[in-house]
Amino acid sequence: MKRLQGKTALISGAANGMGAAEARIFADEGAKVIVADVDDTGAKSVVQDIKDAGGTAMAVHLDVSDAASWEKAIDEGQKAFGNINVLVNNAGIAFLKPVQDTSEEEWDKIFAINAKGVFLGTRAVLENMKAAGVGAIVNISSIYGLVGAPSAAAYQATKGAVRLLTKSTASDYAPFNIRVNSIHPGVVRTAMTEDILADPDGQKEILGTTIMERPAEPEEVAWAVLFLASDEASYMTGSEMVVDGGYTAR
Repeated sequence: MKRLQGKTALISGAANGMGAAEARIFADEGAKVIVADVDDTGAKSVVQDIKDAGGTAMAVHLDVSDAASWEKAIDEGQKAFGNINVLVNNAGIAFLKPVQDTSEEEWDKIFAINAKGVFLGTRAVLENMKAAGVGAIVNISSIYGLVGAPSAAAYQATKGAVRLLTKSTASDYAPFNIRVNSIHPGVVRTAMTEDILADPDGQKEILGTTIMERPAEPEEVAWAVLFLASDEASYMTGSEMVVDGGYTAR
């Protein structure tokens, strides 16, 4: 039996990168996938890939920083596919600056997407998950939600917030059989990191403490997300799964 057979999953930021990999793998494993993103063209392309492979998916427009956008996306998804059993809060942005060089506008923007977006998405699905008596939420944090690094103040603050929001939500909703866990990837080869990885000096700096000496491919993180979303992780909640090639092992 496929690992997500009979489940409906909404994945934010699923038009490319890790989100797109998660969407394709979830569909391969039997889920009906709601591909949610502000990039409508990219989301539709991922949906077409899934359908071409024999899966079931739909695209919805989603600005994760806007509560009304969440409500609309969830309503559209549930009308098409039924109750949402799995939510992956994947959408995020990054920029690398120390505190002194970070503007108030930059701080507010990254928090609106990386932290507020997780809060809004989680809040939006909880009532239906409670009514159903089951649910799985996977929040994408980062190794930078676990350890410090130079020139990443705002990004690290958002990912630390996601880590502890995950644990708090897990504590509140375990009685309703809703599991909430976080994933902490290391450096992943996506559009967000392509400029850094294309530069030898940048690559050396960002991969310098990674034991495996390479970035992850998006699918390598997506498989871990799949595990936490599936019933195989039925005794895991409030957990933090590190997928970092050994970055935090030293």
